[in-house]
Amino acid sequence: MDIDDPTQPLLGPREESKFRRTAAKLCSLQSWKRRLPVTIWLPKYNFEYFVKDIIAGVTVGCTSIPQGIAYSMVAGVPPQVGLYASIFPGMVYAIFGSSKYVCAGPTAILSALIAKYVALSVDFAYLAAFVTGIVILLLGIFQLGFLLDFISKQVISGFTTAAALQIAASQLKSLFRISGASGNTFLSAIINFFKNIKTVQLWDTVLGVSTIIALYIIQFSKIKTSDSSGSCMLRASRLWVYAVRARNVIVVFSASLLAFILFRNDIIPFHLTGTIEGGLPRFGPPPFSTIVNNVTLGFDQMLATFGPGGLVMPLVTILESVAIAKAFAGSKPVDGTQEMIAIGACNLLSSFASAMPATGSFTRTALNHASGVVTPAGSFFKACVVLLAVTLLTEAFYFIPRATLAGVIMVAMISIMELSIVKKLWMNSKPELGVWCVTVCVGIFVGLEYGIAAGVAVDAIRALLSASRPRLYTQQFKVGNQDCISISLVGALSYASAEHVAGKVRAQSQTRSLVFVFDGRQLTSCDFGVTENLITVIIDLEKNKNRVLLWNFDAKLRKLFQDLAPDMKDKFVHGPTIEPFILGTCAESHDHNLSLVT
Repeated sequence: MDIDDPTQPLLGPREESKFRRTAAKLCSLQSWKRRLPVTIWLPKYNFEYFVKDIIAGVTVGCTSIPQGIAYSMVAGVPPQVGLYASIFPGMVYAIFGSSKYVCAGPTAILSALIAKYVALSVDFAYLAAFVTGIVILLLGIFQLGFLLDFISKQVISGFTTAAALQIAASQLKSLFRISGASGNTFLSAIINFFKNIKTVQLWDTVLGVSTIIALYIIQFSKIKTSDSSGSCMLRASRLWVYAVRARNVIVVFSASLLAFILFRNDIIPFHLTGTIEGGLPRFGPPPFSTIVNNVTLGFDQMLATFGPGGLVMPLVTILESVAIAKAFAGSKPVDGTQEMIAIGACNLLSSFASAMPATGSFTRTALNHASGVVTPAGSFFKACVVLLAVTLLTEAFYFIPRATLAGVIMVAMISIMELSIVKKLWMNSKPELGVWCVTVCVGIFVGLEYGIAAGVAVDAIRALLSASRPRLYTQQFKVGNQDCISISLVGALSYASAEHVAGKVRAQSQTRSLVFVFDGRQLTSCDFGVTENLITVIIDLEKNKNRVLLWNFDAKLRKLFQDLAPDMKDKFVHGPTIEPFILGTCAESHDHNLSLVT
């Protein structure tokens, strides 16, 4: 049977089409279970898991309460909105989340991104959650997670640093209780601070600075034990570990207790959080219109108001969550598509419960990990703790001083700034350091959404320049009485580098009677235009009485050269060393390689 005859049936199983394979994969029971991770871990759930998860949930929930109120303050929304953003995303993530460690809720960076829109109307916070959820969910459904690969480490680090600086600067107003606006950028916040510095309130300043000092003392202090330590000392050491983890709760509770005692004695030295509307939120669709300065804005006008931020918010949301999931996954792979579906569903569904945008929180995720959580049920128990607090304990939140919350936020922001990367980039890659600096500078002076856009743009330009200006490694040497020059072609030579590569080779051809060796051992691909230019250069070199050898090119590249110029086949050689071919002592091997090429 002639296997080349298309009319003849082929032996073996028929190859399935790509569409058929994809459809079978999507419709399989395992695929659907992967998209609903709760169906995987819930059947295996037991009492031991329950105990560990509820301990972690209560621990993280107690931290989520002051942080939720604090991030509401950053965003400019009512305090209960930040608590709702801890409740409903936490419950949804327990169903769809792929990581047992990730704790979904409000974050400082997202709060800073929506703050300038909330200044116009609080309705923008709810619509931001809706838009963010829709965009991320669609990215997950269509499996477009690869788009995140275009955001480099230095851009993410620069954006995080800029956001931390801006958020910390915006808390100067509450930390020192000065009058005036806090500012939408780092620069404006600093300018407003010094403009209104005469309005600083003494006791709020003392409390805010004391909060920062207390947090660092608790964080870095330890109870040292040894083998000879008594049981009381060992127990105290273990309890202190939990105290360090819950330091935010301890400090906020202590400050609130102080404010309450002073209030009972008719002394109110601090600016307090005030009344929080407790109970369940208003359930229903997010607002698709709002009123700003007595002017009604429709859905399209609200989207236009978001501008670039409308795209940056979903991007930052999923970047935060995926980065955190990877950080705590260890050697286990992270399903980026499932994380998109989970975080998208968290925001979409919680937008119907008067919540602001939410994503994975590094601080609360780290605490979840340290508390020994076993399954995503820990996220559900955390949400239940916050739910109980917002429905039963809202009167206690009245006495939380704003200066204390500002101190908690500033300490958290200092911890997420990645300044150590500056030294590493300076020592190893100054162009990438330039990308980091651009992201930070534009972010703090113009705006966070413009900072990440500028960083991506500069990084893309850097990558294009690198592709258009590849390094050619040249080396001059002598074999017998032959003067030779080796030109190593490395990596993938794209069409953008066609003129550059040809120009660099021509620059080496000032002397006649040289042997030019083009080393193709590390060349992975070569575009059509680059190949054409190289062939032209080779012809010119030979006209100038030079000899050319193309050493150790792979089969695909040899075929490309020969298709464009059949005469090139005589120049290809293959072997462990080039010297025999230069001296002409490998004629048999050379002929053998020619037969392989042809």
